[in-house]
Amino acid sequence: MLWIAWKMLIGNRVKYLGIVFGVVFAAVLIAQQASIFCGLMSLTVAQIRDVEGPGIWVMDRHVQYVDDPKPLADTELFRVKGVPGVAWAVRFYKGIARARLQEGTYEQMILLGIDDATLVGGPQGVFMGAMADLRRPDAVIIDDAGYRRIWPGEPYRLGRTFEMNDRRAVVVGITRASRTFTSFPIVYTRYSQAVLFAPPERKVLSFVLADAASGIDPAEVCRRIEERTGLQALTREAFLWKTIRYYLRKTGIPVNFGITVLLGFLVGTAIAGQTFYLFTVENIRQYGALKAMGAGNGTILLMVLAQGLQVGLVGYGLGVGLAAVFGWVVRGASRLSFFMPWQVLALTAAAVFVIVLVASLLSIRRVFVVDPAIVFRG
Repeated sequence: MLWIAWKMLIGNRVKYLGIVFGVVFAAVLIAQQASIFCGLMSLTVAQIRDVEGPGIWVMDRHVQYVDDPKPLADTELFRVKGVPGVAWAVRFYKGIARARLQEGTYEQMILLGIDDATLVGGPQGVFMGAMADLRRPDAVIIDDAGYRRIWPGEPYRLGRTFEMNDRRAVVVGITRASRTFTSFPIVYTRYSQAVLFAPPERKVLSFVLADAASGIDPAEVCRRIEERTGLQALTREAFLWKTIRYYLRKTGIPVNFGITVLLGFLVGTAIAGQTFYLFTVENIRQYGALKAMGAGNGTILLMVLAQGLQVGLVGYGLGVGLAAVFGWVVRGASRLSFFMPWQVLALTAAAVFVIVLVASLLSIRRVFVVDPAIVFRG
């Protein structure tokens, strides 16, 4: 019977392709928009992921996400170090600085100040220069995307200078860094140098980066830090999700993408459902013949669901494949964010399953009530 269902499905190529098109359209739109959404969310936590080594971030209690640092007193570093279970802790500065280029133009930059002694928090993808060069006077390392933005079309060259807060900054290294949500150039320097580049404030410490001692749960260490210092302490993973939740709650990004995904689902359901119904109506005599030969409603139901499953698998595979090709193309040709984790594939599969199920149910009632005598009518 399943073979007969397959032959009936592909017998009318136009209708078959119409059903597949509806499913493909929905799958492409859902997978594409969900992947772009995930890509945008990954940008919001890019700088947390790029800071490798420390497993704990300590900050003011009112910090809501990574780009919302509240300045702390430098003495907080020593309070954190004194908490039992803390293996080590270092200072970390994060802020926005305005740079004056030699051409007289200005550029906003993300300024990161890492620990002077250990250079913890520094970039991991330096491909020109070296991390140790940050110990030179006025030294900074800039990300490659920021370099191309400031000096477009020019080859990479160390020794370039610009000014921040009326102080000279010398590029001693170029690194590869993850894109951020704001897409500003990223500048790394020593903490003591960063506070000179930054606008003057009474408190300048943004975060304390720390790690738990061997054998102690980082979450437990975070609890101890909060109890003893009154600060907010989060593991790296918890800080990632706190930042993502902020953007989900406080911005219109999820609503905008959710509407697009819903429209794709509804349009795909409408196309597939209508075409599948017309396909069933055109083949009603064949179903009547099967019922006349003794096929029960259960067998007919199995045939229709098998047809829907086959269409769903083809449509899902083509749709997800086209969305992945789109992502591969745009990531190489533009700055559009695209990230397709397994959750996107699962979401798309669930949506396609619902679409083919609804399309099958829309047509199955007509088959159940068909009179086998229709075969013998003119």
